Amino acid sequence: MSIRQRAYPTPEQTEMLYTHIHHTRFVYNIAVAQRMMFDRQSRERQRVKDTDDPSKLRLNLRHQGHDLAELRQELPWLGEGSSAVQQSALRDVEKAFSNFFARRASYPHFKRRDDAKSFTVRDVSVRRLNRRFGVLTVPKAGSLRFRITRDWDDIRKAKSARVTLRNNCWNVSFTTDPPPRRETGDGVLGVDCGVAITLATSDRDMLHVPTLSGGERKRFVSLERELARKPKKKGEPDSANRTKTKHKLGRLQQRLTNRRKDFIEQMTTFFAESYEVAVLEKLQIANMTKRPKPKPDRVKTGQFLPNGAAAKSGLNRAILASCWGMFNQRLSDKMLVVKVSASYTSQQCHRCGHTAEENRKSQAEFCCQQCGLVDNADVNAAKTIRNRYLQQPRDTGDRVEAVATATVETNLQIV
Repeated sequence: MSIRQRAYPTPEQTEMLYTHIHHTRFVYNIAVAQRMMFDRQSRERQRVKDTDDPSKLRLNLRHQGHDLAELRQELPWLGEGSSAVQQSALRDVEKAFSNFFARRASYPHFKRRDDAKSFTVRDVSVRRLNRRFGVLTVPKAGSLRFRITRDWDDIRKAKSARVTLRNNCWNVSFTTDPPPRRETGDGVLGVDCGVAITLATSDRDMLHVPTLSGGERKRFVSLERELARKPKKKGEPDSANRTKTKHKLGRLQQRLTNRRKDFIEQMTTFFAESYEVAVLEKLQIANMTKRPKPKPDRVKTGQFLPNGAAAKSGLNRAILASCWGMFNQRLSDKMLVVKVSASYTSQQCHRCGHTAEENRKSQAEFCCQQCGLVDNADVNAAKTIRNRYLQQPRDTGDRVEAVATATVETNLQIV
């Protein structure tokens, strides 16, 4: 678990933090390039069977640590930095390649200057100043002051800390052990994820993900136009005014991201405390947000027909803005989540089971053509999702079976 706190460095500390960021990026890129070169040489040796010793075909953290010590002696400007911070960059490379070989991530790539600017402090030493502020000891930068908004005991037990610069704002993220799962409630909850209504539950709750206010949206559009009037010249760094505009845009976007994360955390915590099982749809979000394939014109060679890319891009943005993936992940961390098939959940009646396209009158209206049930379309879909789970044979214990039976009886009485 990561606890992010806002940091407030002094001007002297800011200069040293920038130095750590530059050194971290340099060491990381050198280590990635070294491993890429070593991998090519290892494959060549295996092809010609030049060696039978597997240890000669691997480059690990210990080897690169020795190379870093020699590099610090050859480059005085690198030796002036913190060896602990630079060693942390090597650990990041080791973790990146371990995730790649375990098929958890793509192949590591070089860090650019415009990428997220950060470095890691391994041996965390924190001290509390007062109720609102604490300090983190950063190598060669001294005590970095940060705002306390979470439990101090969790921060004090942190294993590592990552200092990040984003949108001209400094933050400190403390890595701690994940908290134990809270005691869950009773009952089964069906949740339907959508675009017009972000989350619709089987208990008739309809929730919307936060967005920018009207004034913030106007300011965002104005800043985008201002940025478009300051184009970047190829091969040259951004001007000071263009950088300021990018930071203003980034802060607005970060504010929206924080609101959405807070919404997801509050909703998932509420569901985990109120219910025992949450039932969701199996949604392939990556496939749902793919761009449409081009349609070649068979009559005119080299020409293409309209493929609805503009409309699809708007739908993709709306799906990603609804934070379905984050909701699924955080809910799974806090309670038992079961996923069922998403086929025809918006067209199937939850009371009689009749499925027809005519049942869905509009985006919000559902009217069953067989039993005459009239309900909100998203709420009906959430109840259908819940019923699909209740109708499945399960071997999860007597408690869940009893909860499911009680839920079915209650729903029959209500409907």
